Amino acid sequence: MPPELSPLAFVAGLLLVYLSLAICIAVVFKSREVALSRRRPDAEVHSSNLTRLTEQAVHTLNKGVRGHRSVLFSREKLENAGLKKQPGDYLLMAGSIAFVVAVMGFILGGPFFAVLMLVLAPVALVVFLNVLVSRRRKKFDEQVPDTLQMLAGGLRAGHSLLRSVDAAAEESEDPMAEELTRVVNETRIGRDLGESLNDVARRTENDDFASITRAIDIHREVGGDLAHVLDNVGETIRDRNQIRGQIRALSAEGRMSAMVLISLPIVMFIGLTLFNPMYSRVFLTTIPGYLMILTAVVLLAVGGFWLSRLIKPKF
Repeated sequence: MPPELSPLAFVAGLLLVYLSLAICIAVVFKSREVALSRRRPDAEVHSSNLTRLTEQAVHTLNKGVRGHRSVLFSREKLENAGLKKQPGDYLLMAGSIAFVVAVMGFILGGPFFAVLMLVLAPVALVVFLNVLVSRRRKKFDEQVPDTLQMLAGGLRAGHSLLRSVDAAAEESEDPMAEELTRVVNETRIGRDLGESLNDVARRTENDDFASITRAIDIHREVGGDLAHVLDNVGETIRDRNQIRGQIRALSAEGRMSAMVLISLPIVMFIGLTLFNPMYSRVFLTTIPGYLMILTAVVLLAVGGFWLSRLIKPKF
């Protein structure tokens, strides 16, 4: 059983939780307001101490992660996830959330749960960011065939390649519209169109868009009917998407089995703990119990990775 807390410790914990929530809310909603200096240039800007402290912390974090591509919350990864935040904003939010859940874990379950929540919170935020990146890339993959058809139609109508890309950006939804608009803006300020398209293929890790980029590069070197070439590439992409759909349908049972096998031990442990706390006391109050929990987590992670490789074939 967790040790009994004094009222002073409980009040101090609640105050720290509220402070972390205030910092998190300040970071989330900071960028949604139009700065007073833009709305009223002559007005004197007054900021609170908390705002200045938050801005200074974000500036320091951004300066620390600048130029480091290996950082988990890098600017490129946030852009791939569709988040309009600086790395410092996300790091400050992650720290605040981790501190809140650690304090709540200490209040509810003692030091062990506090350390466990402190470790799991950053992991959960990294997983959440990876899920956002995966969803954005999946939506981008679904938009590639339609975008390719719009590009070919624009070329047949007599537009230039850049104008066709601009028209496709206007007619598409995010994330395709965002990526193509970025290509158009970069080209207008002097960057090569092929380099911008290659960057889009690299950021989205989309082989189909990379094929389109190679087709455009070859056409710019040797000439020819680009619209006809894009039609042929579009047929290939649609055939590959059909094969992907068949593979996903055939592997649906395997994915469901993997989720059941991974979640069953966790659900059973939580259920036994709720029905009879005596079952979990050995795991939560002794060193061998901690080691068994750690071993179970490692084995579940390895098993989950192994199953994900088995049900994700490449072709």
